Amino acid sequence: MHVQDDMWQGIPLLHVYDNDMDEHTPVIIFLHGFLSAKEHNLHYAYQLIKKGVRVIMPDAHLHGSRTENLSEMKMNMHFWEIVVKTIKEVQKIYEELQLRGMLASNNIGVAGTSMGGIATSGCLKKYDWIQAAVICMGAPGYIELANYQIDQFKSLGVELPITNEQKQQIESTLAEFDITKDPNRFNNRPVLFWHGHKDETVPFKNTYHFYQQLSSYYEQKPERLKFIESPKDGHKVPREGVLAITEWISQHLA
Repeated sequence: MHVQDDMWQGIPLLHVYDNDMDEHTPVIIFLHGFLSAKEHNLHYAYQLIKKGVRVIMPDAHLHGSRTENLSEMKMNMHFWEIVVKTIKEVQKIYEELQLRGMLASNNIGVAGTSMGGIATSGCLKKYDWIQAAVICMGAPGYIELANYQIDQFKSLGVELPITNEQKQQIESTLAEFDITKDPNRFNNRPVLFWHGHKDETVPFKNTYHFYQQLSSYYEQKPERLKFIESPKDGHKVPREGVLAITEWISQHLA
């Protein structure tokens, strides 16, 4: 297994592959979580490589090798900016994969944890080229999550320095990427959700409720939509979850 530290169109990333892979090998773009970095998810890449999937792991804006050493509070203020920039950079990575001749079969998926799972939902809204996706601890409902985050800050006695007008502008921007506003955009593509019941960062109930609604859009192909719930876990995917996720996505890209 090779872990190549690279820079594609100004995006630092890890390209993980082995010598048996070629232009027909399935590809996963794997997105990390908030305050994490590309190398923190190499255990997913290890499992995917064993299953014959090439893995591209970028650093998100202001994360990893792109850090500007901002405080956690300032990073929180940039959260949705980072998500939107990640979605746009996924398109750049896809274009670079094409230029490098790695997508002869166009067999490509997107997956992510936490903030990366949230960004994955937005990618599904924007890009038809995604063949399969995994959303771990992610929220497809951007506006709903943004309001939840504001309420969480208020409960801690923190008033965010935004006006009602600015809040409306943020909601208008997020609506463009909020796939809950147009579930048809899933278009029967294979999608797996993983979420722990005890998650207080990205609420389980909101994502599960949307999944239940989404099921009606998959009536013709129910096997393409799956939700793995973990009653004992919070905002972290355990080993059994990692194995289940990587097995599922590799099967749907094979």
